[in-house]
Amino acid sequence: SKFVNDKWMIKNGFLNDVQEHKPWWWNIKVQKLNLSAPLILLPEVSCQKAIEILQEKGYDQAPVVAESGLILGMVTLSNTLTSVLAGNAQFSDPVTKVIYDQFSKIGLEDSLGKLSSILELRKRCLWGSHSSFVVNGNGSSFMKQMVFGVVTAMDLLTFVSRNDKK
Repeated sequence: SKFVNDKWMIKNGFLNDVQEHKPWWWNIKVQKLNLSAPLILLPEVSCQKAIEILQEKGYDQAPVVAESGLILGMVTLSNTLTSVLAGNAQFSDPVTKVIYDQFSKIGLEDSLGKLSSILELRKRCLWGSHSSFVVNGNGSSFMKQMVFGVVTAMDLLTFVSRNDKK
């Protein structure tokens, strides 16, 4: 059951991590990973264009974000190709047809320990995100999410190996 799984409880903010023997990097903030600016796709981008862009830029995944800032999901090169080849999507379909929403969001102020716990559970990428309060010209306001980068287990492993303090 999830309520007795400490990692799930930590990931969902119900329990603070109480690991006794934390590695040196455990409390370092996610922002220290120095993530590069992400490639963000808008929902109307076609599967064909997404494949071309991902290949051209050397990415295998990208977040799909509405112009309002709402994060809709992730699109991956392999998932897009698999969906098209299986006939579940056409090259001309928008990427929203092949996105998956099995990702976690993590804030730039969260710890690498929390990131590590989330990556252990998800085994999928996630991104650092930040919410901003936006007021438009007519005085109405809304919350907008800003995506700062896609974070993977490899990013964490690279950071730890480059900065190992042994």
